[in-house]
Amino acid sequence: MLKLNKASGKKGITLFATLLAAVIMITGCSGGSGGSSEGNWVSIEDRYTVDPEKPAWQLDKKEEATDLTWYVNADWWNTDFGKDIVTKKIKEDLNINIKFITGDDTKLNTFFAGGDMPDLLTVFDSNSPVVQKAATWAMPLNDLAEKYDPYFNKVAAADTLNWFQLADGKTYGYPNYSNTQEDYDSGNIPAKTAFIIRKDVYEALGSPVIGTPEEFQSVMKRIKQEFPALIPFGFNSIGEGTGSLGDTLQDFIGVPLETESGEFYDRNLDEDYLTWLKTLNTVYRDGNISDDSFADDGTAFEEKVKSGKYATMLLDGTPQQGGNLQIYMSANPGKEYIAIDGPQSTKGNAPTLNQSGITGWMINYISKDCKDPAKAIQIFTYLLSEEGQTLMNYGIEGETFQTKADGSVELLPAVKDMQLNNADQFKKDYRMGEFMFFGHDRHKALSADAFPEAIKQMQEWGKGKLKPHFILENISPDQGTPEARALSAINTKWNTTLVSMVRSKDDASYDNALAAYKSFLGENRWEEIVKVRSEKMKLNKEKLGIQ
Repeated sequence: MLKLNKASGKKGITLFATLLAAVIMITGCSGGSGGSSEGNWVSIEDRYTVDPEKPAWQLDKKEEATDLTWYVNADWWNTDFGKDIVTKKIKEDLNINIKFITGDDTKLNTFFAGGDMPDLLTVFDSNSPVVQKAATWAMPLNDLAEKYDPYFNKVAAADTLNWFQLADGKTYGYPNYSNTQEDYDSGNIPAKTAFIIRKDVYEALGSPVIGTPEEFQSVMKRIKQEFPALIPFGFNSIGEGTGSLGDTLQDFIGVPLETESGEFYDRNLDEDYLTWLKTLNTVYRDGNISDDSFADDGTAFEEKVKSGKYATMLLDGTPQQGGNLQIYMSANPGKEYIAIDGPQSTKGNAPTLNQSGITGWMINYISKDCKDPAKAIQIFTYLLSEEGQTLMNYGIEGETFQTKADGSVELLPAVKDMQLNNADQFKKDYRMGEFMFFGHDRHKALSADAFPEAIKQMQEWGKGKLKPHFILENISPDQGTPEARALSAINTKWNTTLVSMVRSKDDASYDNALAAYKSFLGENRWEEIVKVRSEKMKLNKEKLGIQ
């Protein structure tokens, strides 16, 4: 779930990096790089004896602090460690020093090319060679748990371990925000997508319905007339992707996930979705979508959120924008953003909002070169445990939060006040809700303070609108294949085509852009890609027991 933008940080892998990664994985991770081929299985004989009923970090008597390097494949990651209340406590409990290194896909690949691997590594693209060939460079979590910390199996989700299992029957990576069907059924997972409007604007307009294309276009015109200083409609920064105008909009209007026969469905060319893209083009031609919205990076977008510049937004990642929305809300009482139904399917489909899915978001590994893999798996166990989850979400009992009689928790008044009124300082001092390598929403359900006030109405609006997208996870062709290269080109073509369609000056330009994209599909192995995806969807269903 942040803004290279974070969303594009998860998805945005360049063609160059993809090709380079493929080469490296073939020539490097298969054994040509430096580093251990078997893993650094250190002895713990003089440190502790494993106990399945007790986490190893509580048993380990190692006196000297363990220095570990942790690479996170995201430039935006906060590299501080040991300064805020959360990481300071982790440092003390586990007796570790962590040096975080960040970077992009090119930097990631230099580790494999040079053989100087970090101790721990976090990536985002579950379909990348780094993930698919983890057995060549990472240590298996199953074996690490057995040798160093069997308590790991008590805190790790079995469904998640099974989902990430490779062909050798072992699991090498563990993600955060991995939501199983049980998690969806629990109701503890909040929606992260909403169509939001400034409350003062909404009320001044008489709380209009914005469900049909005609209503949407009309309301945007009224906003422009009555609030000329505002941009009528905004969306997440485009970057190298589609912002919130791609699959987010498709989910919002309930575009089907598969064909009636259960095969891959090209949602980009869904008639309902194209009707709404055409509507956005009309709104753009009316002057109610700013050209800057297509050029703004994540930071520029966030600044506009903070200042309430957009009258309405289709926003994906409300928790990630929670701090910015809270800053605006606190400074502008009565003008806060609220979620409304917004654009609706022209065919009567219900929303099918997505969450992080069973694949999760940040996928964490312990490399074969790890200096102390026993300590590394202890970190995994600690952060996945109730103790670690409570620390990451709420800090330390008595210092930042208290437990109420009903078992729920609440932040102490001074901490709550800083969360509401000084979001930047709150992040710096406490970092609660941010250090989430192994985070999960079910622990946030323990407290009303887990999310900023600014997004709670949005999450309430989203109840009942989530639908698992498990069948569509990890269905892209394997990287390095002709189909994967073709899909990369198609995705790039679609991203630019979508922007061209929305920004078209007339109907002919819109139609030409769409026609060119359709031709591009035919010229780039689309039928083969659909076949691969349908086959992988079938495997997903088998793995999940879906009929």
